[in-house]
Amino acid sequence: MAEFTLPKNSVLIKGKTFTALPGATNVRRFEVYRWDPESGENPRVDAFELDMDNCGPMVLDAILKIKNEVDSTLTFRRSCREGVCGSCAMNINGKNSLACTKAIDSYPGTIKIFPLPHLDVIKDLVPDTTHFFAQYASIKPWIETQTPAPADSERLQSREDREKLDGLYDCILCACCSTSCPSYWWNSERYLGPAVLLQAYRWLVDSRDENTGERLDELEDPFKLYRCHTIMNCTDTCPKGLNPAKAIAETKKLLVKRKLG
Repeated sequence: MAEFTLPKNSVLIKGKTFTALPGATNVRRFEVYRWDPESGENPRVDAFELDMDNCGPMVLDAILKIKNEVDSTLTFRRSCREGVCGSCAMNINGKNSLACTKAIDSYPGTIKIFPLPHLDVIKDLVPDTTHFFAQYASIKPWIETQTPAPADSERLQSREDREKLDGLYDCILCACCSTSCPSYWWNSERYLGPAVLLQAYRWLVDSRDENTGERLDELEDPFKLYRCHTIMNCTDTCPKGLNPAKAIAETKKLLVKRKLG
């Protein structure tokens, strides 16, 4: 029987508990992953009891309240608070989402907050997305053309061609889908993952782009595209309601059509 030894800093330990102030009657408990690489200690889960009568309605409001009023060392990303920037992507009660768009009342009982899975953790709730964005850059996410630009106008497209981009350009690159995908967990060094493949398809179907052949050549690889096994976690978890699995399937269809002539 195989035996595995966990790395030193892999085992979660029980952390601190911060109780609500006396007199609080509407209390919710939040358990938050904590890890400081400079401390040399194992990661831990701290518990915070918050008075909801003095807190905003969203999970991000609770996290901000913890940082501002309870423990200023808590580290996380956030920016727009409107579900547009993707900065506050994290794992909430076992499912990847955006903390700014998830209402506290939508979760019963204790709310458990962890960083996005699979990615290395920089500190607390901050994942290292360096590799994720390097993969995004690899698909050349911009219009590539062979013909000169029109002298007196932009490169135009019909309403019908523009509609083909709906559900694709909306992606905010929060990485919720990719980090929920088991295929990406297993093969992230070579498999591009659902977020990047959705973005790749967005440029494949853009009528203004003239480099479709080269883009398909880049994707025709046993790992970059075909590690997708249609598990559908990506579509289930997308906080914008997009369908990366469909985009991946459509990309595969384009490759088949090209091969069949």
